[in-house]
Formats: sequence, structure tokens, C-alpha cells
Amino acid sequence: MPRVLLAMSGGVDSSVAAHLLLKAGHDVVGLFMRHGQTTDEVCATADVERGSYRALLPVVQPRPGHKQGCCSSSDATDARRVADRLGIPFYAINFEEEFGRIMDYFVAEYASGRTPNPCVVCNNWLKFGKLADYADTIGAEYIATGHYARLTREPGESVAALRRGIDGGKDQSYVLFGIQRALLPRVLFPVGDYDKPTNRRLAGTLGLNFAEKQDSQEICFINNGDYAEFVRKRHGDLDLSGELVTTDGTVVGRHTGIEQFTIGQRKGFGVAFGERRFVVRIEAETRRVVIGEREDLARSEVTANRTNWLIEPPSGTLECSVKIRYLSTPVRATVEVLPGDRLHAALHEPKDAIAPGQALVCYDGDRVLGGGWIE
Repeated sequence: MPRVLLAMSGGVDSSVAAHLLLKAGHDVVGLFMRHGQTTDEVCATADVERGSYRALLPVVQPRPGHKQGCCSSSDATDARRVADRLGIPFYAINFEEEFGRIMDYFVAEYASGRTPNPCVVCNNWLKFGKLADYADTIGAEYIATGHYARLTREPGESVAALRRGIDGGKDQSYVLFGIQRALLPRVLFPVGDYDKPTNRRLAGTLGLNFAEKQDSQEICFINNGDYAEFVRKRHGDLDLSGELVTTDGTVVGRHTGIEQFTIGQRKGFGVAFGERRFVVRIEAETRRVVIGEREDLARSEVTANRTNWLIEPPSGTLECSVKIRYLSTPVRATVEVLPGDRLHAALHEPKDAIAPGQALVCYDGDRVLGGGWIE
């Protein structure tokens, strides 16, 4: 019976994934990754034994009015209850140091005028990094998550192909482009062949009382959704204030920090323009935020670095579709592979709001080919 280490978030998807893995005959071990941010929580612990496994599990409640993202204390409690109900071993492990690296990356990107994507980084560093290491320590052959994505075997290929999940509205293949190709044979995505309504119904039939639990919309370590406040609190000595300027260089006001802005943003300027304006560029060295019209956002070329390929690394050029943000519509492009783990994409139609720091992901139909980080 192959052992599987499953990342359990306390949500519907990973809980249903546990059920599906058990149904398929796997020996499932659940793992909840705590980010260690407990300042707004009332914390306690309980020692729980499951078979030959023993773990210190959180039994915690948020303070009244406290907004939760994923990986919260209440999520840990939900994950533990699911593990209890299904009768599987469960660990809740503090990854505070590792999450700290992600938080530092998040702050550094905003301070550099870039727009970070901590979910991709978390997948690369933790779920398919540290989690794989932990799987080795308990003899787990596979690693599983509740992501909406699929892996398929292709004729003549030794490594599985990563594909979009069946539910197009929930597909998470974009945030998985950074998985190392060598790890794909060990990865399972049990819920990727189902849509969200089906998974909710299945959760209900399992007697999970949170089958209608709302999906997390926040970054797990930012509970109130205020990214700028988080940046300031984590690095309070940063002065990121500067000028608001138009595309012709006219100064129209001041802002209190570039961490408040991303490319394509059209609110929060503190200046009335009379008609809609957008952030078209952030100049980190001068801390200037450049404001323009929608047509100023359009770009037909994108360069990315730190590429990762989930196919045999290509050379030359390839025709494919690319996504430049998680929720963006794919656009056809001619992608040229460049030296130094870089690529250049010539878009067949212009796209708005291409933000440095986000990922550019290449697709062939519903298959993820690879991608990189937008320069």
C-alpha cells in the first residue's frame, strides 16, 4: 500500500483529497503547515495519538473579529477533525522559519516596485520543497495536495504532463509551474478531475460540517488584506514614499509608499483626475509611481527569467499560449528561449497590466509547458 503525504489545509479540497486517496488504497498521512503567526490568536495545544504516529496539534481559536486566511488556527483545527474522522495520522508542523523567508521575499518585491506572487513561491519552496523532504523521512512515496490540476501520462514520455484542472474556474495549474520536473512522478492531485460543486457535495456525504466553507481569498500571513501595512510593519525603517507623476513627467501629487501599488491599479492615488487613470510603471530607484491612461498599459512583449520547464527544455522558439497573471486570459505568443534561464514572449495581441514579479506561464492547450518570472 503506497504511502502518501497529503498537505491538509482544513478546507474542502484537501479534505476530499484525503478521502479520494484512501478510496484509491493509499496509506495517507496528513500534514498541516503552520506559518507561526499567532499574535492574533488564542493558542493552546493537545497531544493526540494516531496509530504509531504522535504529534502536537493546535487547538486554537481566533480572537473575536479576527479575519482568517488559509493556514489559520481554525483551519488547523478543521484539518485535525477531518483526519480524526477519516482515521489517518496527522501532523501539524511549525514552518515559521520557512514562511519567514516567503514574507521577506514578499516585502522585498514590493520594496523593489515589483508585484510578488507568494503562492507560487510557497508551492516551490514548501509544498513541493520542504514537504518532499518531510515525505522522505516518513517513507512516503507520494506527495499530494488539494490543487485543481491534473497529471497525465503521455505516450513516449517518462514524466507526467501537468494539465489544467477540469474546473476551469478553479484551475490552479498557473501557480504550479515552478514544480521541479523530476518531482512530478511523486505528485498526486486527487481533486483535479472534479469540479468544485462535486467536491462540495462529496464533502457533504462524508459528514464534513464545513462542506460549504468559503474558499480562502487572502494571503495566509496577511489576515486583514492590507499588504502595504504588512510591508511597513515587517520593515518599519523603509521609506518608500515618493512622487505621483504622469507619463509625460508632470508631478501631480505624492504617495506614502510604492508598496501600495501594482501595475494596472486604478484606485488609491489620493488625487482626483476627473477620469480613470492607471498605474503604468513603478520606478523603485526614484520611488515614483507613473500614472497613465488604459492604452499606456498595453504591452506586446514580455521577458522572464528563472525559467522552469516541465517538458524537455526547449531551444529556439515555440508557439504556445501564455498567462501573465493567475486570473488573466491566455493569449497566443511566440516564445523564444534565451540563454541564462530566460525567455522572451512576443504576444500576438497586446495585454494590459503586465507586472514585474508575476509569473509568465506557457501552455500548449491545457498542458503547462513551463514558465518564468516577469522582468
